[in-house]
Amino acid sequence: MTRTAPPASPDDPRTLRRPAAETAPRRGRPRDAARDRAILDATLAVLTESGYRALTTAAVAARAGVSTATLYRRWSSKDELVIAAAATHVEDVRTQPDTGTLAGDLRVLLRDKAAALTGEAGRLMQALVGEAAQNTALADALTAAFLEPVHRRVGEAVRRAAERGEIDSVPDADLLGAVVVGPLMSRFLLMPRPDQVDAATAQATADRFLPFALRAVGAG
Repeated sequence: MTRTAPPASPDDPRTLRRPAAETAPRRGRPRDAARDRAILDATLAVLTESGYRALTTAAVAARAGVSTATLYRRWSSKDELVIAAAATHVEDVRTQPDTGTLAGDLRVLLRDKAAALTGEAGRLMQALVGEAAQNTALADALTAAFLEPVHRRVGEAVRRAAERGEIDSVPDADLLGAVVVGPLMSRFLLMPRPDQVDAATAQATADRFLPFALRAVGAG
């Protein structure tokens, strides 16, 4: 008599090793990237106008022209929505040019950061920095979006300068980003309305910080 094996339970190793091809495909309409972007842009607009505490998903949905149900299908909470919006401002470290000199590299970096801080990114940081002190997930998102990219850019510029023989190798390279860009961030983020600083003034301010940044990394 042939014995039939009992059906495998969900926790049975045979079930866990089942090939992906045997699993049922996910159904539903694909995400609309344009609608996602509209919601994130609306989040940034409401944030800069009202601040984090006053932001509501209903206000974001109304600004984006979608229902709150549409919003919640994408982000399950206000925190998740704000973190996703902050992530849209992540700076692309690959855009950092190699100018051939440390002074040239840091000048471009400082000017870029000054432009960002006096634009939408700066308004976003001002709206969120107070809340981030009490919200670990939000603090991590701001660090990833605004600090880590520019810190990597500083590290790359200094590494290239050391390889060219412009400066000696710098210890504690992970601290260089804060040393080079920190003063510029303090200058603009403590202003009541950094977005009212025109582009020429932002660039001139960045250039004034350049000699101090160069000395901080060991340049003459």
